Amino acid sequence: MILQCAVLFAFLAVGELVVYLTGIPIPSSIIGMLLLAAALKMRLVRLMWVDKVADFLVKNLGFFFVPAGVGLMRCLDLVSEQWLPIVGASVISTFLIIAVTGWVHQAVRRTFAHHDQPHRRMSND
Repeated sequence: MILQCAVLFAFLAVGELVVYLTGIPIPSSIIGMLLLAAALKMRLVRLMWVDKVADFLVKNLGFFFVPAGVGLMRCLDLVSEQWLPIVGASVISTFLIIAVTGWVHQAVRRTFAHHDQPHRRMSND
């Protein structure tokens, strides 16, 4: 279990290094997760090296939202003053995310459907 945590923290550290060196405005945890996914896909990291700790983290995912919930409760006066822009932004961004996701999905399906079709030769028999 300690080795599995070390693998996850190593990818988090590499993500932190990438953000530090490049200055890109993406959280280091996201960069590390993408690098881990790529390493798993390329079989540089084996699933058994991270599966138990990843299962534990996913099963306890709700626990990680407690600090955000407490922080939100501490700002209830601000939320009550600005509820309309917050709800509006949430609704608009939700629709935009759904639309963009649908368009990307359709584009990817069209691309792969085009590549998966067998090439047919026209014969003059």
